[in-house]
Amino acid sequence: MMSTPVRSVLLLCWRDTGHPQGGGSETYVQRIGTLLAESGMDVTLRTARYRGAPRRELVDGVRISRGGGPYSVYIWAGLAMVAARFGLGPLRRVRPDVVIDTQNGVPFLARLAFGRRVAVLVHHCHREQWPVAGRFFGRLGWLVESWLSPRMHRHNQYVTVSLPSARDLSDLGIDAGRIAVVRNGLDDAPPETLTAQRSSTPRVVVLSRLVPHKQIEDALDAVAELRPRVDGLHLDIVGGGWWHDRLVERAEYLGISDAVTFHGHVDDHTKHAVVQRSWVHVLPSRKEGWGLAVIEAAQHGVPTIGYRSSGGLTDSVIDGVTGVLADDHHDLVDRLERLLADHVLRDELGAKAKARSRDFSWQQSADAMRTVLESVHAGGRVSGVI
Repeated sequence: MMSTPVRSVLLLCWRDTGHPQGGGSETYVQRIGTLLAESGMDVTLRTARYRGAPRRELVDGVRISRGGGPYSVYIWAGLAMVAARFGLGPLRRVRPDVVIDTQNGVPFLARLAFGRRVAVLVHHCHREQWPVAGRFFGRLGWLVESWLSPRMHRHNQYVTVSLPSARDLSDLGIDAGRIAVVRNGLDDAPPETLTAQRSSTPRVVVLSRLVPHKQIEDALDAVAELRPRVDGLHLDIVGGGWWHDRLVERAEYLGISDAVTFHGHVDDHTKHAVVQRSWVHVLPSRKEGWGLAVIEAAQHGVPTIGYRSSGGLTDSVIDGVTGVLADDHHDLVDRLERLLADHVLRDELGAKAKARSRDFSWQQSADAMRTVLESVHAGGRVSGVI
């Protein structure tokens, strides 16, 4: 089927990159949206409001419309989409050829307003995260994600960011012929951060939002266990989130507060400067769709160690080549100790990780997403790595 030019796209995501809890999935939507806008496409992002954020804003070519909070964002976005069909509300001037419904556990149900013009973007499945919401809401959320959404979107295109996430979607009964993989891109690190010296003493860095499923406690526990055997070991935690205070308490409980720096949410230059002086990047997440931080660290020749069971890291980390995948916490500690002790292995993994990082760009991701959007607009479906 011939592709059809897409003139307008509506992006739906529960947060944007300015949100205090924004992370990799929000970066993905914004970066791709910006490049689609630069190519001449009309791009609108509907998302939640947060303190200090205006209802309407233009960010890097993307018109952002905000309304609702962490949960009511779905309700207000739904009302805005329905109202727009009658020429009313904040989206009344938006005439999307295609809608990207970002399902962070829960979809916006854009299909009810736009039918098969909707592509469902899923970074990863949330089975492991839903228990944090409590027994009732956790079960309800997983029911929506694993049963209701796949059936409601049984004729829609799906987009995800890694092959493991694509397999997880297939396991939910979604036809593999409707699942396209558009991997994350990569922003270039500030040049001056790439030439700074490594720390003379062992430093481990974590790039992550501070939320329970990222399991930053595992990195703290690893440092506490290794500190008596690794002189001068220090942990840098870069990122913010509502779990921050719990992690600070954990570091105090372990007696390693003086060996941990919580940098919080920082600008890009600071983030990359911290990574450049690090020896190893640890990403102990319970679940990852891809792991953008893996490739960010790779730019600096810093290898990543994480869990094989996380899913996405089996795609972003080539085990034993660009980093190391561990089977459990004990294995993670052992492998981290070996990486810190073996500079030859560390440098070899880091060099290969850096070489692989050059394969990724947001322009490549945007071009791939355009292919998906044009297929949806033409009434077709695509699959596999685009």
